[in-house]
Amino acid sequence: MSTPESTVTQTALPTGTWNVDPVHSSVEFHVKHLGIATVKGHFNEFEGTLVVGDDGITASGSVKVASVDTRESQRDEHLRSPDFFDAENHPEITFKSTSVRPLDEDTYEIEGDFTIRGITRPLKLEASVEGTESDPQGNQRVGLAATAQINRSDYDIKFNMALGSGNFAVGEKVKILLDISAVKAG
Repeated sequence: MSTPESTVTQTALPTGTWNVDPVHSSVEFHVKHLGIATVKGHFNEFEGTLVVGDDGITASGSVKVASVDTRESQRDEHLRSPDFFDAENHPEITFKSTSVRPLDEDTYEIEGDFTIRGITRPLKLEASVEGTESDPQGNQRVGLAATAQINRSDYDIKFNMALGSGNFAVGEKVKILLDISAVKAG
């Protein structure tokens, strides 16, 4: 007995322009420290927009590098330095989608241009729609979660220290995690 092929249908994501609500959203990253633990950080200042139209979906966003927060002020200052993000010369990290493809009713593959330290490379995010709801003020909202992974050296972030064990102080792979609540524009 054969099963019918599954087809991807257009999702129920409502059309319109959706602006990220930074009060109810987060932009985080995870990276290995000493090869044995994970340091988690986030950015306190960011913005983003999702446009859902009859002809497709686009997504864009940016973070203010100086707003990096790992709950350790000396590490945060080091991350802002030229060894890592070089916040003085490259104050923002940006993403702009080049394609958004529905995988099923609630899951998308988002490809786009990701820029850190003035270096732009392709990035693929896997995103899921967590739901839609009206908030107590009558605003229509959509919840989204997205993840990706980069190699930091692809963006010329190469600072490291070798340890006697063979591990390094900072891992090469960086996980990116977005938890977004976006409000439909007027």
